[in-house]
Amino acid sequence: MPSPRELAVPRSKRSSTAARGARTDAELAAAVQDTLAALRRSATRRDRDGLARYAIPSEKALGVSMTKLKVHAKRLGRDHALALGLWETDVYEARMLATLIDEPERVTPAQMERWARAFDSWAICDTACFALFDRTPHAWGKVARWSERREEFVKRGAFALLASLALHRKDEVDAPFLESLARIERAASDERNFVKKGVNWALRAIGRRNPALHAAALAVARRLAASDDATERWVGKDAVRELTGPVVLRRLAASRKRSTN
Repeated sequence: MPSPRELAVPRSKRSSTAARGARTDAELAAAVQDTLAALRRSATRRDRDGLARYAIPSEKALGVSMTKLKVHAKRLGRDHALALGLWETDVYEARMLATLIDEPERVTPAQMERWARAFDSWAICDTACFALFDRTPHAWGKVARWSERREEFVKRGAFALLASLALHRKDEVDAPFLESLARIERAASDERNFVKKGVNWALRAIGRRNPALHAAALAVARRLAASDDATERWVGKDAVRELTGPVVLRRLAASRKRSTN
């Protein structure tokens, strides 16, 4: 009997998902190669050369834009086995596509750890966290562990994941976000560009959630802004600027109004 989750998926989609799960190793390898061929057909030199402008390594890239990657992801649908196979190719766009088509409920903590250790740019780090990892039940545990790691993009991953949780989990209680503010303060002195920007992103995202978290995040931001440490000051001042800006304040005022009606 199909599970409630399966019943929520159209029968045609369930059939194709089951068929993919029954593929042989040879069939899966062929699917990986077919997908790589489709990516190569979508690639342009202009898109590959343009990666450098965004500090994304191009040595393992084909040159496929994010817009085109999303088209491929829609065509392929969710496919855990194919995602794993694409990741193993070590091709930048194949890995990006893997994060877009993997099935969050089938992602394990070990897979998250393997993929995080392979992060080599903010782009693959942020896409994995924003499009996949934050939808898994292991997300909060990885925020805690990765925030203490030394590797630049693993540590960024902690805060990109925290920001993604703040943006996507609308019904999450405040407690884990409040607890995470201490992690933000501890990491705010890390002067590495991609870490400090991840820390800043997480602080701003938490502060935008609701009035209570806004007050707590703004207090942290103001402490950091007054720090003697230059990196902490940058993280704090930038967050204070956004969290006291008109866009955020209007949104919070509307939130308060809704909660009183």
